[in-house]
Amino acid sequence: MNSGSPFSESTSDRKAFRVDDDGGRLDAWIAAQLAPDYSRSRIKVLIKEGHVRLNAEVSAEPNRQVTAGDLIEIALPEAVDPQPKGEAIALDVLFEDSDLIVLNKPPGMVVHPAAGNWTGTLVNALIAHCGDSLSGIGGVRRPGIVHRLDKDTSGVMVVAKTDVAHRHLAAQFADHGRTGALERAYTALVWGRPKTLAGTIDAPLGRARDRLRRAVRSDQGSDVRHAVTHYQVRARYGETPEGALASRIECRLETGRTHQIRVHMAHIGHPLIGDRDYGAAFRTKAHTLPDAARQAVERFGRQALHAHLLAFIHPRSEELLRLEAPPPKDMAALQMALEGMASHRR
Repeated sequence: MNSGSPFSESTSDRKAFRVDDDGGRLDAWIAAQLAPDYSRSRIKVLIKEGHVRLNAEVSAEPNRQVTAGDLIEIALPEAVDPQPKGEAIALDVLFEDSDLIVLNKPPGMVVHPAAGNWTGTLVNALIAHCGDSLSGIGGVRRPGIVHRLDKDTSGVMVVAKTDVAHRHLAAQFADHGRTGALERAYTALVWGRPKTLAGTIDAPLGRARDRLRRAVRSDQGSDVRHAVTHYQVRARYGETPEGALASRIECRLETGRTHQIRVHMAHIGHPLIGDRDYGAAFRTKAHTLPDAARQAVERFGRQALHAHLLAFIHPRSEELLRLEAPPPKDMAALQMALEGMASHRR
């Protein structure tokens, strides 16, 4: 340290936050802003070591209450990322060459290492599979990763093996197919049936009150981002006079925000089956289903979302690659159970 204060360390990453509501405990509030990179226990240690200032004064009390309008500053010591290690985890490879690899990610697998998930990730599997070809591409924790899927979302992903491929693919994903060939299509099983068989959800997304989730926001907060999802109903299940009990829909993204499909579908009243974060209020809907379908829903322990299609331009050959993957066994079984009810296609 230069002057005995963490805020004077040249290696510190300084962050400042303005509390926009009654935030509760200081350590919990900061941990929510920095999740998942910093745990609450780590934040508590940093507070006690003098790394946090509340309204320009060092605060060493993790349990101190913060309220709307408070200014919180934190000096984060330079992080030393643990070097991910290769692990012999089987991969479902759809396409591979010297520039990239396309795979079908299984549900339950975290994409890159982070707090609480340092092993067993897709990155660990890729390092073992690809060897040194991923070294240094996209950072230590995320070598070659161009985009991501939630832990419990399955489907097609592309990973770069070279810096040139990484930059080329990143540009395509940043464009979201607005001017290029990129396509990303998802299959989702949702409660009910949207009012229209095809539509567009244009609703900005930002942090929810618990900070780890996202919500549709109409304010101009610094974390609010434009978000657009296009959907099409592909099948309806369990028709009643009041409408279908469930539907299979295809979603295509015009933007790529965290939890976008899950939040948008819940926003229009049709959350994904099994979504504990955004569809908890619909859990009792399972009781309206025939026994076989009800049991299938109750067994299904994640959101029913699968990235079934990814199309993009190959960074070297400039050919259009179009890769598809069927839903995993658990989602296929759920879909079959829903199809066993009175149902019909569009």
